[in-house]
Amino acid sequence: MREGLDALAAERRAAQEGVSALKVALAQDDERRRRASAMLAGLERQEASERRWARLAELIGSADGKKFRNYAQQFTLDVLLGYANAHLRQLAPRYQLLRIDNPSQPSLGLLVRDLHMGDDLRSVHSLSGGESFLVSLALALGLASLSSNRVRVESLFIDEGFGSLDAETLRVAMDALDNLQAMGRKVGVISHVQEMTERIATRIIVQPGAGGRSHVSVA
Repeated sequence: MREGLDALAAERRAAQEGVSALKVALAQDDERRRRASAMLAGLERQEASERRWARLAELIGSADGKKFRNYAQQFTLDVLLGYANAHLRQLAPRYQLLRIDNPSQPSLGLLVRDLHMGDDLRSVHSLSGGESFLVSLALALGLASLSSNRVRVESLFIDEGFGSLDAETLRVAMDALDNLQAMGRKVGVISHVQEMTERIATRIIVQPGAGGRSHVSVA
């Protein structure tokens, strides 16, 4: 009888020790799970940070920042084209300027959308002389509008280009310049086109003289 009780007591102690060992194992497992969860959260944060830096590396592309600079230039050009197209709607409503969109090979080149030909995209080199001048004028006016966000641009000087315009296109260009002047900007035009003198109130006339000298007068 005594031996049976001793055996039962030994089994009970062994069971209690086993339960204690299991409790320790469960506690250790819970701790490992907690650590694993914390490590997983940290890993996710590291992956998010790595994706952000990888995106920046993709944009910057190199130590000199050339790729990022190109990206910034494309963004600035898009803003400039928004201003230029607003002016172009008055100068030459048939056309709209677009930046060549090529993600695999970023470009600062331009295309022209012909709104009178089913929105056909054309090279800027396909424009006539007069059309090219109006597009260039729209870009110049757009650049002035873009610059005015930080610096007030009160004066605009245009050197030649009017000689390639027909009478109607010349009238459109002069109307646009008159509107700018009416908005308070000083517009200076350097040209040899005689037809323009009728539209210009104040003229600085340069007449060549002998010995390489010139005579300047204000009319």
